[in-house]
Amino acid sequence: MMMGARRSTPANLPIDAGFLSQLQQHVAAREIERGMACLRSHQDLISNLNPCQGNAALLMAHLAIWTDIGFSGPPLRELLKRFEHFEPGLRSQLSIAEYICLRLTEGMAAMAEEAEETASGHFDFVLSLGEELHDRFLLAIAYFWKGRCLRRRGDYDEALIYTGKGRDLALALGHLRMAAVMQVLESWLLFQQGKWKEAMRISHAAESALRQTDDYVTLGNIQSFYGRMARREGRFDKAIEFFECAIRYYGKRDPRHPNLARSLANMALAKRGIALQLQKRIDRDAQRRRKASADRQAKPGATGPASRNKDSRNRDSRDQDSRQHDYRGRLAHLRREALEHLEAARAIYRQHPSHHGVGTVHLNAAYIHLDSGDFQRAEEETASAYDVAEEKQDYILMGRARILQCMIENAKVEEEIGGGADPGSHARRALEFSQEAIDLAKHTQHHLLLANAHLWQGLTRCNSFFDNPEAARESYDLARASCGANQPDNNMWQDLQTLGAKILRKASVHPALKAWSQGAVGEKTFRQISEEFAEIVIAQVWEHEGRKVSRVAARLSISPKKVRRILARVGRRKPRQR
Repeated sequence: MMMGARRSTPANLPIDAGFLSQLQQHVAAREIERGMACLRSHQDLISNLNPCQGNAALLMAHLAIWTDIGFSGPPLRELLKRFEHFEPGLRSQLSIAEYICLRLTEGMAAMAEEAEETASGHFDFVLSLGEELHDRFLLAIAYFWKGRCLRRRGDYDEALIYTGKGRDLALALGHLRMAAVMQVLESWLLFQQGKWKEAMRISHAAESALRQTDDYVTLGNIQSFYGRMARREGRFDKAIEFFECAIRYYGKRDPRHPNLARSLANMALAKRGIALQLQKRIDRDAQRRRKASADRQAKPGATGPASRNKDSRNRDSRDQDSRQHDYRGRLAHLRREALEHLEAARAIYRQHPSHHGVGTVHLNAAYIHLDSGDFQRAEEETASAYDVAEEKQDYILMGRARILQCMIENAKVEEEIGGGADPGSHARRALEFSQEAIDLAKHTQHHLLLANAHLWQGLTRCNSFFDNPEAARESYDLARASCGANQPDNNMWQDLQTLGAKILRKASVHPALKAWSQGAVGEKTFRQISEEFAEIVIAQVWEHEGRKVSRVAARLSISPKKVRRILARVGRRKPRQR
């Protein structure tokens, strides 16, 4: 496609349409190294780009695409300035199609600077004049980039719509591999909506389409996606394998690729998951030993065979001590490795700044310090994460930081740390942080973030200071409702179980039952009341029947499938993947 042919001089001869066509073909086929070689062979043309050249604006659009892929030529901002300053009034002479190409380039430049609102505005302009562009290839890219902006803001439903439009355009052009790249984003968005099976199906299809290409970054993104799914399911060893595979792919393109830092941060979280499981095993063993010791002390002494039993107990005790020593060594090693991964990620982000990446590293480090009981370092890292997020108005990261600050304050309440003359100061701060997290999460469509914020507000209301199970139950119900079809990760699931158990121990009569007994049904229909009643009763009977679904089904004469469905809905059993 030829754009804006102007007076020809040796300095502004039109840019070869064959060169631009090659760049487009390499993008469509995901021939990354061939595309990079093509760009390098035209380095002088790019460095000395004259805005008065024919097809200069179109070349800018293609450079934006290749910059996104990983080409390290002249910065887009520097090239864009030439169109402002090279010749007075130049932009007014551009055709509509040329101007659209520049706006597309400006959108990518803004997205690279993590200015999502600005970038989104440019893409909206491009899409509003899509018919004037007469280039369905660039239009598909604009839809895809708009979807990415929305995903970063947490607007997942809308992001899925735009990404789907970009994918459909790429498929209509016959660019199956280009469409596969968009499907990787689509699968992530479906995963965020709780549609795991569909997300996996699309991701596998994309991987199959790209497997024979050298698009190592996208192939790494797919492995990273698998890793995050495995981590959410609590399959931490498998998650680490996926993240290691992702790192190998990224390293083929660039040993310091920013996505490599993201996988390192994710791997640190997976190792934290294993460490938490190990810590629970250590705590359980210690509790059993204390109980066994207390039982022995409560029994009167004995002679004869009892001495042999004592020798056996001593051997068992030594074995347990050795096992505990091994566990603690493994625990320390996992935490040390996790922090090393985060330091490596920090080093990469110093070369490739990313506010979201840096903030995530701060948060993940804070979790590990909190697990270790180092509240001060956990607070410092979390405060740094919030500051980084606030600078870019990253509501997702800000919400996560506030939830973690709530967790830290609750840990201080339980450990009875500080407080001075006001022992409730930490509890009140925890409640304030939880409410802020809820407000921030409501700016996004990140349902699990909102659920986690409600969950921690419930745990705060149920702590030793507030001890308010009725209010905690309200938070628990809101957390459940916010999850919707989304499956919580392993830690969040256990926190839901903890909150539910606390409410069950402390509360007497369910507030809904009290209200119904007095005729207060609000706007609910009889069917809604019946469903809510079933949730309350089945959850209680399940506890009484030793958490056996078959016994609940027999006791209440209903199908086991219905019992499982209701228990999953109220957060008492993990839902099966969709």
